[in-house]
Amino acid sequence: MPTATAIINLDIEGPRISRHLYGHFAEHLGRCVYGGFWVGEDSPIPNEGGIRLDVVEALRALHIPNLRWPGGCFADEYHWKDGIGPREERPRMVNTHWGGVEENNHFGTHEFMALCELLGAEPYISGNVGSGTVREMSEWVEYLTGAGDSPMVRLRRENGRAQPWRVRFWGIGNETWGCGGNMRAEYFADLARQYATYCRDHGDNKLYRIASGASDDDYQWTETLMRQINCFGCEATPRTYYQALSVHHYTLAGPWDAKGSATVFGTEDHYRTMVSARRVDRILTGHSAVMDCYDPKRTVGLVLDEWGTWWDVEPGTNPGFLFQQNTLRDALVASTHCDIFHRHAARLVMANIAQTVNVLQAMLLTDGDALVLTPTYHVLEMNKGHQDATSLPVHLRADGARRRVGETDLETVSLSASVKDGALLVSLSNLDAGEAAEVTLDLRGGRIGEARARILTADKLQAHNTPQTPEAVAPRSFDGDGVRVTDRGLALVVPPHSFVTVRAPMTAAG
Repeated sequence: MPTATAIINLDIEGPRISRHLYGHFAEHLGRCVYGGFWVGEDSPIPNEGGIRLDVVEALRALHIPNLRWPGGCFADEYHWKDGIGPREERPRMVNTHWGGVEENNHFGTHEFMALCELLGAEPYISGNVGSGTVREMSEWVEYLTGAGDSPMVRLRRENGRAQPWRVRFWGIGNETWGCGGNMRAEYFADLARQYATYCRDHGDNKLYRIASGASDDDYQWTETLMRQINCFGCEATPRTYYQALSVHHYTLAGPWDAKGSATVFGTEDHYRTMVSARRVDRILTGHSAVMDCYDPKRTVGLVLDEWGTWWDVEPGTNPGFLFQQNTLRDALVASTHCDIFHRHAARLVMANIAQTVNVLQAMLLTDGDALVLTPTYHVLEMNKGHQDATSLPVHLRADGARRRVGETDLETVSLSASVKDGALLVSLSNLDAGEAAEVTLDLRGGRIGEARARILTADKLQAHNTPQTPEAVAPRSFDGDGVRVTDRGLALVVPPHSFVTVRAPMTAAG
């Protein structure tokens, strides 16, 4: 049996894990918005103002901190004024990016803000740089957050909202290197400064402007943007055109044109997927290193506002809708990402899984009036105690828990830990497809009380939930024989392809 030892220093605090690392992404793509979040006021499915209430209830259980909207690629063909005013008078549009379907614009700015209020989540709006104008985005900021008697404030009042909303997070473009305009880094860097200048703070609403950043390991893009706000090696505080840069990275098991099935795959496909998922650690390290050269005090944030698995669409579905099933393999991709995010919490300030409902690595799948919680949903629910917690240093020795995958050694144990409200939370994944792992938690610098553990696993990696089998992959207690107290801390025998969380109250060392 593979073995691993994790030394966790309970008395040494690491950086705070922002709750926004557990953010979400909702694009006008397939059935994410229409049929997912939005069913309309005339729907027999229970709703509030057209917003589907079982979706809201499920997401509230995750303590969802923020929601990114309206895209994605869609954001750069979306003109916000088409989505305000009486719904029956709103112009229709064709979603040219995703399936060529016609949209009626019934879900627009006011509906999105109502959704965020129901969720208890902060809105993160991605502005149109690709086909929009500086004025258009500036007026959207004013419409949402302005007070007084300006033209946009009067327009908002005419549409039924007297008081301004609080909207901190604004994306300046999306994938401007690709679907957001096919721009060069140097060209977009100038645009980012221009757009950021005219996206103004109104009253006490202070904008957190996130400039469209790199794809994967394009570190030159990040350096180009950082040069706009500071000089190499400077100790000066960076200029405040924008407060963060984004990066996107998706996990694939194969090439872009043959990503593979979400549910029909073998053991080697699983291991290739885990290698791809682990790659995000190197990517975040690279972008952080570049940013450190221009911002050593880490005042500028790094935002991974699109991440997740991307498979071939389910047979018989619209290829432009990106609908895929969600298996235990996807859950292990999510748990591994969360561990990596916690380690990068000093620079990484937000991450948004793609996407929340019915698209890519979704939390929820809807089918008529049925709602399914995916295995990925359960990982984020089990991990929600890490939100706004203090990370703890973890030193992992796992020489015996490795698999050779092509030219790569895959470490098959992933782990992170944090403390919040006097309680320790340890998250642990065994990525091995066939062997259990014996993991020792060597807890130093403190004591813990009685530990409680939960496990997410199934008979096979391909297991997934459907309306007919909604709990094929669901968490259950892992107490009793699952966790054993030792002289140094705790010991666990973690089954293959499993995710485990351990929670325990902390006491001072005696």
